[in-house]
Amino acid sequence: MIEDLLEALFSLESLIAAFGGGAFGAAIGALPAFIFTGFLVIVGEAAVLVDPGATAITDDVAFGPAFSPAVSFGGGAAATAYAARQGYLNTGFRYHEAKNVTRALGTKPDVLAVGGAFGVLGFWLTELSVTLGMPYDPIAMGVVLSALFHRLILRYSLVGRVRGNVLDMSPFERGERREPAPDGGQATAERIEHESGVRSRIRARLVVEPWLPHQYRWGHVATTGLVAGILGAYVAVVTGSAFLAFGISAATLLFLNCGVENVPVTHHVTLPASTAALAVALGPDEIEDAPVPYNDAAVLAGSGSLEVALLVGAAVGIASALFGELFQRVFYAHGETHVDPPAAGIVFGTALVVALYLVTVLPTTVWVPFF
Repeated sequence: MIEDLLEALFSLESLIAAFGGGAFGAAIGALPAFIFTGFLVIVGEAAVLVDPGATAITDDVAFGPAFSPAVSFGGGAAATAYAARQGYLNTGFRYHEAKNVTRALGTKPDVLAVGGAFGVLGFWLTELSVTLGMPYDPIAMGVVLSALFHRLILRYSLVGRVRGNVLDMSPFERGERREPAPDGGQATAERIEHESGVRSRIRARLVVEPWLPHQYRWGHVATTGLVAGILGAYVAVVTGSAFLAFGISAATLLFLNCGVENVPVTHHVTLPASTAALAVALGPDEIEDAPVPYNDAAVLAGSGSLEVALLVGAAVGIASALFGELFQRVFYAHGETHVDPPAAGIVFGTALVVALYLVTVLPTTVWVPFF
């Protein structure tokens, strides 16, 4: 195992590709790079529908060492944090500039170098999970860990300054802001009365910065998880692809990146939901390449029912969406850089699929590794 791990980590061509992918994410922006990956997945999965052997676009390009989200998105997010630390960003972004992952960072050599370096880190983190067979999506975990590493390496707080209950988003609803102190620190929060039209001359940061202002209330999140979970499950069952709905969800973020308001983010719902639905719908002869043996004794083994698959997908989708929201309230809302809630939701959702396999509810993990 050690030899395999070292060979994977220090493959020269993969390291070069990962550096280029991370720099690419920095140049065009973390979110645009992820959207690009989404379109690659759509193309790749469409190719597989035509020719089942044509897996290279999805496996080696979209999820490979150049354009994997752990590489391009992770590198772009780290480069954004670095650029903000260096004072390169002054865009008027509503949150801390280090969270502005929609923005392209251009061609500054130092910014691209940071993106490239974290692209390599994202590749390493992914390969570590793959080689060890960890029971979750290794790319999503690479995104999460890369973000935590960039906070530590670039001297940002791991969680941020929490005022009151870490899960409480009501200060955002009240428009409470942090008042800059004369020494450059941050004093107590100042309330901005939005309704009366009163505005502070100093537009200090909000006390709490929810990842998506239109998608943080628990009921809204659960409903989004339900709907996207059903759709992800349906797309997976009718096409046999665990990743097509994920690609579609990622591609829809193009509208969000272009400034269309209230576009929901759903890729952390559709991927786990698709996987769980396929575990229900596919029989042992249809899933020969799964990383675990098919369990005929599982509760849902041999169901083959579209209705059951949709219900399971909906349930897993809701759980993944709610975990993503929980994660953002702890690690995103109070922090200064982008730590990705959807990636955490995917880690949880795919680990949930493995857990359901272990307790003999699902007969397979489809593609999710297991030691």
